[in-house]
Amino acid sequence: MTGNTKGRDPVDAATLIVVDRTGAVPKVLLGRRHDSHVFMPGKFVFPGGRVETDDAAMPVAAPLNPHVENQLQCQVEPSRVPAANALALAAIRETFEETGLLLGATRGDAPAVPAGVWTDFIRAGFYPDLSVLHFITRAITPPGFPRRFDARFFSVDIDAVAARIENVVHPDAELVELTWVSIVDARRLDLPMITHIVLEELESRISADMARDLPVPFYRMQAGRFARDLLRLG
Repeated sequence: MTGNTKGRDPVDAATLIVVDRTGAVPKVLLGRRHDSHVFMPGKFVFPGGRVETDDAAMPVAAPLNPHVENQLQCQVEPSRVPAANALALAAIRETFEETGLLLGATRGDAPAVPAGVWTDFIRAGFYPDLSVLHFITRAITPPGFPRRFDARFFSVDIDAVAARIENVVHPDAELVELTWVSIVDARRLDLPMITHIVLEELESRISADMARDLPVPFYRMQAGRFARDLLRLG
């Protein structure tokens, strides 16, 4: 996760868990953060980061599943409602930036895209495909951290990856290595606490064959305690 978010209020962010369920044991993609990072240095994490202004303006190849879109609009303060598409697009963009993996599909036309990373994204001939995303968990970083995020964790199966850009991960990059590991082996890595929690949620969803109508948990501090609620409309 990138960005200067030292203020007291958490910043909207999105994370993507790429899952490989083609073998007997499902595996997830984790990356190790550079040791120089202020936020979670050296930890193994899922790719992700803050929502950027351009994310809301990016055209897509396919929209979010309606159930996922509704879940993303649950329990959001009216003064800071992010667009559901922007959250999903941030997860796809950050994954592209940090790993080189591109989640997309072709379009019959070629609408203009925001300059910068999104221009690089469509050079491979694809636009972001939001329809493949599952919404797994929402979590707000507790007070006291140097950076705080209101993070939405998405997941996607490996077969949704349309292309891969090489040489994105290297010793001077944000993620210095990538590894595919089972959930059991992932728990032995140096993970942030929230990653352990999200892995448990993911494991239960895999057991339920990744059904989209499963409730989405929401982790945050309430009255000085770490709480787990379920996102609900209204």
